Amino acid sequence: MKDANAELKLNLQSFGFSEKEAVVYVALLELGKGTVRQISSKAGINRTTSYDILGSLSNKGLVSVSGKEPKSEYVVEAPEAITAYLKRLAEQTAEHIKKSEAIIPELELLHAKQNRPKIRFYEGKEGLEHVYEDTLTSSEPIRAYATIDDMHNALPNYFPEYYKRRAAKNISIRAIVPETSMGRERRTHDEAEKRQIAFVPPDKYYFSPEINIYDNKVMIASWREKLGIIIESHEIADAMKKIYELAWAEAKRLDKESTE
Repeated sequence: MKDANAELKLNLQSFGFSEKEAVVYVALLELGKGTVRQISSKAGINRTTSYDILGSLSNKGLVSVSGKEPKSEYVVEAPEAITAYLKRLAEQTAEHIKKSEAIIPELELLHAKQNRPKIRFYEGKEGLEHVYEDTLTSSEPIRAYATIDDMHNALPNYFPEYYKRRAAKNISIRAIVPETSMGRERRTHDEAEKRQIAFVPPDKYYFSPEINIYDNKVMIASWREKLGIIIESHEIADAMKKIYELAWAEAKRLDKESTE
């Protein structure tokens, strides 16, 4: 048999009642008053749950209780109590909105602090290896300015395995590299190591340190100072990516000219 009060219960739920609150409230309306046993039987809900729901309806001012357990009776208030409850709720909400507006400046200050760029420094050989390990977390192709000679001279036993692990993770890289004999040799492994190199004249563009840009990070490996730096910032990384694309286009042009 279809519930004759189904639409009424749905309306109550639209006011913020839970499904079980609506069921118990309608059951109590039909009874007028009753013990927990009577109400739970009418609503088709177990007694333990009914106690909790009746307590919630009482806090809303929709139900009152008289007598002591086990003879307590719950009495439903006049239906106008729903409107009174919703008005109180609206007043509380308006007050909460007013208070929230008052503390917005303080919240924004905290939010701004959390969104400041995070800068981490790592020193020595282990620090340089650490910042390279972080690049293996990249979810996108890495953009790099790199000098192969400096990399391999600083960490001679690290990079051959690093290249393999990066490729195994399917992390590709584009690198702007000064054209040296070591750089040309490394380029022969580009396909296996998921790398694309654009050579630039070493007399004009021999740069150190190395810079890698990926996700929301900029990694700097300073070979001379033996210092690794990771800057974590969406804004800075985005700007560096855009600058890189300009540099990449020019590097590709220079690379093409050198082979013609």
